[in-house]
Amino acid sequence: MIDSSKQIAKESNSSFYYAFSLLSKPKRDAMNTVYAFCRRTDDIVDEGDESEEIKYEHLRKWRIELEKALYGGTSDYLLFNKLAAIIKQFNIPFEPFFELIAGMEMDLQRKRYLSPEDLMQYCYCVASTVGLMCIEIFGYKNKSAKDYAINLGLAMQMTNILRDVKKDSDKGRIYLPQQDMNIFQYSEQDIFQRNYNSNFISLMKHEADRAQGFFIKANDALDFDDKPSMFPARAMQHIYHRLLKKIEVENYDVFNKKIKVGTFEKAAISVGVWAKYSLVY
Repeated sequence: MIDSSKQIAKESNSSFYYAFSLLSKPKRDAMNTVYAFCRRTDDIVDEGDESEEIKYEHLRKWRIELEKALYGGTSDYLLFNKLAAIIKQFNIPFEPFFELIAGMEMDLQRKRYLSPEDLMQYCYCVASTVGLMCIEIFGYKNKSAKDYAINLGLAMQMTNILRDVKKDSDKGRIYLPQQDMNIFQYSEQDIFQRNYNSNFISLMKHEADRAQGFFIKANDALDFDDKPSMFPARAMQHIYHRLLKKIEVENYDVFNKKIKVGTFEKAAISVGVWAKYSLVY
């Protein structure tokens, strides 16, 4: 099912790869395995031209294989057996892994979100859960690290949603809360027609302010003593915050501009954060 956990992380060109490449080898290997699980789970939903019914069945079997590996059995997939060993080694709770799968099921079950609260539940399942997995590998002293992981996941996923409005709508998905769209008098049809106007800018600024609020909550939750061990998460935080700022600088024109943080920027941010916490603390 999978050739190499490390290769999956590297080929994805993900911010994750740059953020945890400076970890010690045991933690880096563990992160590669966790990331491979998250990436493969997401790919079941987003890759391929299969029907939603078939993808849902793939997710059901995926969950069964995870259960087999975690509850004393042996999975048919090497990835799950490796993951089970990592979970045991770092004492990671099982719940976030199953909640992530539930988040992927939400992508198959619904393509619209009525309220911000509905959207935040989705963001928790597909992003905050990943943070809750990772902090157990990074290590922490204070329970507030969990609040940090949850809020950072919400901030990062909201940033992804803002960047990907056009790409998601190509798949028939609109994540911007319908209640907010109504407030700013911007319709689904406007999205499909790529109408970049003052209403869209106001709507996007409103959602960007929400993402910024979660970044602030994450900062406030992270205890001083936990900052050194959390340097990979802090690197991710800086990369995604940079992305959010780029979206703002481009005045939210995600329809006509490809907004991203480049490979060199990701690497430089990651090394900079690592150096700060390695040399200063």
